[in-house]
Amino acid sequence: MDFASSETAPERSLAPLHSTAMHGLKIVVIGGFGVGKTTLVRSVSEIRPLDTEATMTDVSEGVDDATAVPGKSTTTVAFDFGRITLDNEHVLYLFGAPGQQRFWFLWDRLFTGALGAIVLVDQRRISDSWYAIDRLEHQGTPFVVACNDFGDSHGPEVVRDALDLDPTVPLLMCDARSRESSKQVLIALVEHLYSAVPQGETV
Repeated sequence: MDFASSETAPERSLAPLHSTAMHGLKIVVIGGFGVGKTTLVRSVSEIRPLDTEATMTDVSEGVDDATAVPGKSTTTVAFDFGRITLDNEHVLYLFGAPGQQRFWFLWDRLFTGALGAIVLVDQRRISDSWYAIDRLEHQGTPFVVACNDFGDSHGPEVVRDALDLDPTVPLLMCDARSRESSKQVLIALVEHLYSAVPQGETV
């Protein structure tokens, strides 16, 4: 995977899609409300991401529970979209799913055609990730779990036990604000996808 080595994303106005690009690969970033999905897509995308963040208003009170993320003033109302060029022919498209329960009906459509998914977890609110994992398992979509760093939190094994993850599902720590850290999550997902392919076959 030929990601740029710099921590800083390339100049986004100077990252046109190659005319030779023929194969689009889709990955979905999913998780609970306010876990950092938009931040991860923004940090790793080579283009200025398309996002559908809207300002939270009094109308959302009693609908979206923002008590666990008191500083959050915006929310994704459709999905985030970013892009990473892998080589001259292959392009990776990232879709960040909305986290609020009222938008969950969009998830199954976002999973369609996806190679795999990243479940982003806030270790302070582990139970918010249960539904995401349930939907991915129901759809048969391979995934990895990434614990976003919010400071004081549970250790990886506590998270694995709480989510009742299959031992084969990778679980790693990350900082969604960091391009390098987010790249490592994507690489872990690709390695997980390849490990599930029988020898002699290709994805």
